[in-house]
Amino acid sequence: MCANLGRAGTLIGLGLTALLLALAGCSSAPGPRLGGLLPAHRFQPTAEQVASTPYAQILVEGPLGNALMVLGNDDAGLTSWYSNDRRAIFLRDELLVGTEGQPQDAMDMRIEGANPFRQLSTLKGPATVQRRYDWRPGYRYGVPVTGTLRRMGTRQITVLGQALSLDYFEEALRGDGVNAVNAYWAEPGTGQIVRSRQLVAPGISLQITMLKAYRPLVQP
Repeated sequence: MCANLGRAGTLIGLGLTALLLALAGCSSAPGPRLGGLLPAHRFQPTAEQVASTPYAQILVEGPLGNALMVLGNDDAGLTSWYSNDRRAIFLRDELLVGTEGQPQDAMDMRIEGANPFRQLSTLKGPATVQRRYDWRPGYRYGVPVTGTLRRMGTRQITVLGQALSLDYFEEALRGDGVNAVNAYWAEPGTGQIVRSRQLVAPGISLQITMLKAYRPLVQP
């Protein structure tokens, strides 16, 4: 995952950095900034800010506060998202597969065997998800974690001032040092994940909200 960050990071450039600063309302003047400095935990972008740029954007909320992240790269379905304070997350099909800049990072997360998230909209009964995590510091590799994914009904959430009625799923995670619950809010019919709360490492989870979804170009 670190190698992926290095390759993808070269694509960021000054343009995306300037964009993140503008969206966060940052300046050289004293005052609150997005990303690590208080009151980052209270930062919430507006619909107008998000609409002002064509870039795909997500809001990430976690132990270090809130961070607006912009899509930096798509490497065969592995999407890389960056904040202006050098935090990053890596997603595949909206599932968190890696992080940079957290108190403990997931160097990699992979699902082995059947992946019920590919048919999330049609999920009825419980489904088992076999995961393996690589973590640092500590350099723990290949840690097995078993998830049990269940549909929990419908939930209402608000994104950029818009009320959404979404299918809601919970995934109980159990493994060596892991006792956590992932949560997913997905569009009915498509299974597209709009918001999620996902495990990074033991005791650390991130909430990820799609503000402007990424739609890959389909080659003719």
